[in-house]
Amino acid sequence: MKAHAVAAGGVRPGSRVAVLEARGISCSFPGRGSVLRGLSFAVAEGTVTAVLGPNGSGKTTLLDVCLGWRRPDRGAVFLHGRPLSVWGRQEQARAMSLVPQRENVRFDFSVTEYVLLGRTPHLPALGTPGPGDFAAVSDALRTAGIAGLADRSIATLSGGEYQLMLIARSLAQQSSLLLLDEPASQLDPANQQRVTGVLRSLAARGLTVVYTSHDPQAAAAAADTVHLLKAGRFAFSGSPRRTLTPDALRAVYGVPFRVAWTRRGPHVSWDG
Repeated sequence: MKAHAVAAGGVRPGSRVAVLEARGISCSFPGRGSVLRGLSFAVAEGTVTAVLGPNGSGKTTLLDVCLGWRRPDRGAVFLHGRPLSVWGRQEQARAMSLVPQRENVRFDFSVTEYVLLGRTPHLPALGTPGPGDFAAVSDALRTAGIAGLADRSIATLSGGEYQLMLIARSLAQQSSLLLLDEPASQLDPANQQRVTGVLRSLAARGLTVVYTSHDPQAAAAAADTVHLLKAGRFAFSGSPRRTLTPDALRAVYGVPFRVAWTRRGPHVSWDG
């Protein structure tokens, strides 16, 4: 099965306004050559999209381009139908937010204080948070399932709690599009399940989610659309059932996989 432009849960580039659209994105680095090679995809509102691939396949570079942190050599990114290049920084932050893998925070914030940082794009210069900002934080904590941690020091959080706090900060930003960089890569199975459950709940609320992962199980559990990235190109694209096949996964990762779809959900494992 070859990569194709229309993915389940996505939209055909140019057919209607997508929340996020990339057209012909190519990037290269000195000494590495091409990292992204003519990638195109479109993300529909209220869907979860996973960009899946092994280390070094170009996932982080693609996120950087979608965030406007790196200018592609060729191609363009569109946010709500407008070129990303015309968006102001604060305006873009109100429309799109990033959930990183981890942040090194040097201050002993409470969870509420840290999540409140997500309100920054909505505050004037030197402005202070008001009741509406604190209400947005409370709602974000509830949505992420960590309202009970509001007064905890972030230094005391487990890995799973910390990741959910990062998601809550992006939710407090009240952007309609969340980009996540390997959100469950360092978590145990129980916390991976918590995070993927939150991602599905966000889509149910009408938010749009795009995340990178190297774990096929994480993609199978949460995504409406999966793009399998290999050597800077989408080797396979479509719904999880169409893309997460033993043949496709072996072609991308170079090792055999077992894939089973059951009533309780998908199960993907490395057949070592």
